[in-house]
Amino acid sequence: MKFTIYQSSRQGPREYNQDRIAYSYSKDALLAVVADGMGGHRHGEVAAQMAVGMLTEAFQRMALPILANPFKFLGDHIRQIHDAIESHAILNNLPENPRTTLVAAVVQHDELYCAHVGDSRLYHIRDGRVIFSTEDHSKVQMLYRKGMIRKEEMLTHPERNKVYNCVGGEVLPQVDLATKKPLRDGDVLMLCTDGLWSLVSSEEIGEILNNGAVTDTVPVLMELAESRLDQHGDNMSVIACNWGGLPGMLQVSTATMPMDLTTTIMGSFAGEDGSARLDDVPDLSDEEIEGAIAEIQAAIKKIPK
Repeated sequence: MKFTIYQSSRQGPREYNQDRIAYSYSKDALLAVVADGMGGHRHGEVAAQMAVGMLTEAFQRMALPILANPFKFLGDHIRQIHDAIESHAILNNLPENPRTTLVAAVVQHDELYCAHVGDSRLYHIRDGRVIFSTEDHSKVQMLYRKGMIRKEEMLTHPERNKVYNCVGGEVLPQVDLATKKPLRDGDVLMLCTDGLWSLVSSEEIGEILNNGAVTDTVPVLMELAESRLDQHGDNMSVIACNWGGLPGMLQVSTATMPMDLTTTIMGSFAGEDGSARLDDVPDLSDEEIEGAIAEIQAAIKKIPK
């Protein structure tokens, strides 16, 4: 495999950052995951951290060098994350479960497998045009699908931030598995939270990300989104990837990577942009952080290999 990949998260005007992002790859498979802890519920950052932690650790165990069934992997493990969050809430006597949206992608053998819950999105871009994006599990998307509001009303609707499907909620999440899609060299994939996509159009995303390596184009896209932020803006997080070997780009090549090795890069939340670390989050004690990490490990051990 050859690809160029870049991830970034910016806090925006929020008091702290509840987004979590990570990617992991083996010799023949790549996983990317973006989780947006739901700010209306306490400890959303814990739910998001458990999501990226459990998925990447399971990938490290099972992608040696590929996943036997990527869709089963995504569906099973997202439901395991939901169970682990519920256990965390019970063990810590939380008044409600922490919750998160999630979008995850697996690429192997030049094929894209995608799963999402909530309104974090994946975009598949080819020749500057978005040829596929996930459909939000949101109130406004449902109203638009039923013909009750126009597309231009969706971004200003008073209930635009409401999602009806999440990981960690009162009911088991509906994991939306997109149809498997072939990738070509030069395609771009982007996974992001609603804090980014709500401020830029699909046309702008396609045009900007078509202009070179994601290491250069994603910062441009995020600067454009930040220029449109107001005091009600959200955290913005993104992972983007140029697929295939393209001239002039700094690339990851797994050609000489051992069959039984994986590499995981977790998103940083302690940068010069002022984004928050997990231990900066109000209401979260050191004991709760350690407890959440222990629950991730325990839940992973219960997942069948």
